[in-house]
Amino acid sequence: MQQQVKLRKSITWVQGSALTIGAVLGAGILVLPAITATMAGPASLISWLLMGLLSLPMVIVIGLMSSQFPDSGGMATYVGQGFGNNASHITGVLMLSAMPFGMPVTSLIGAHYLGSVFGWSSAGVHAAAAGLLMIAIALNYRGIELSGRTQIGVVSAILFILTFAVWSAIPKIHFSALTPLLPHGWLPVGEAMSLIFFAFIGWEMIGNLAEEFKNPLRDIPLSLGVSVLVVNVLYFAVAFITIGTNVYYSETPLTSMITLIAYRWGNMAGILVAFLGFIACYCPVHTFIAGFSRLVYAQARDGNFPEYFGRLHSRFQTPYIALLVFAPVYLIILLLSYTLSWDLKPLINIPCANFLAVYTLGMIASARILSSKLGKTSAWVSALLSGIVFLFSGWFILFPITVTLVLLYQQHRSKRKFLSEKFPL
Repeated sequence: MQQQVKLRKSITWVQGSALTIGAVLGAGILVLPAITATMAGPASLISWLLMGLLSLPMVIVIGLMSSQFPDSGGMATYVGQGFGNNASHITGVLMLSAMPFGMPVTSLIGAHYLGSVFGWSSAGVHAAAAGLLMIAIALNYRGIELSGRTQIGVVSAILFILTFAVWSAIPKIHFSALTPLLPHGWLPVGEAMSLIFFAFIGWEMIGNLAEEFKNPLRDIPLSLGVSVLVVNVLYFAVAFITIGTNVYYSETPLTSMITLIAYRWGNMAGILVAFLGFIACYCPVHTFIAGFSRLVYAQARDGNFPEYFGRLHSRFQTPYIALLVFAPVYLIILLLSYTLSWDLKPLINIPCANFLAVYTLGMIASARILSSKLGKTSAWVSALLSGIVFLFSGWFILFPITVTLVLLYQQHRSKRKFLSEKFPL
């Protein structure tokens, strides 16, 4: 007999803000300012500013769509509303195919922070990353209400870390570090934007949690409004001090934030930031695992995935089967990363390319659905800009293109099989 358990409506706007900020802040802000400064020089500030502006119409659209369609399918649901179930399935798979890379990368960045100050080997770093992922799965298994409360505390720690880092680095800023503005020309500015997109992934996760808001029409836009303001201010501030202090010249990007704090407060402060940085990386992992599990649940409920993925825990009301399946996937990727000594940068680019493709599809679909002039304009602007940034993803665009072509071929075969069975010759 099919279970009648439903997702629990327990998320408030405060918890929604914490979950959204936690999904966006974290790993990206800890490493990408130094990586993009190395790529584009001081002009990477333009990349951060443009990506911040790009996020505004996108957040408007996500707020409107998730309020209008509070469904755990999130972006896949929006695409489905605009283009049908097959397009929804492709969008869901594109998001999920980014998951095995994005989550382990985020956890590894956090583990590298601890490993850099405690002298951990590669094995120790990967073990810590695995522990972070398993904790996130376990807490999400217990329910979204516990997740929301956890995120409020952890996000508060993240905001403290970043504010403390910016304040501590101000005396070390030299405006001469801003020249020459374009040491490598304009092309790296666009290339940096495609990488920075990794730091802005996360807004759409509120759509996957929309069914669980107490008052989605009011609380989702409020959560997104608070989140976009906090995120954009902190991102630009951290990018500015990274360039203004020239810290990206002296240290590996993975530990640049530790160096910034240690400039003024010594190695003990650097150790504290390393520990809190590890916790900060937990935040996006926690929210994304919550969102991805709801996406799997929604795809199963819509008939795109096997039915058992749509089952909810009788007590915790969570998609527990999806959560349990995530564990071995993450552990396999971490094992491969350890064995093959994978570079983190390509692993960041894969989910970036996938989500750029998803955002482009989602924004076009939203433009077809939304009736307000603000919604339609924001959707078309976001679709255009997402598509342009997607073209700067280089060879990594082949990953979402390949996934899409394989799914289109499978859908074509299924349709032919259905027609041949219904209308045999």
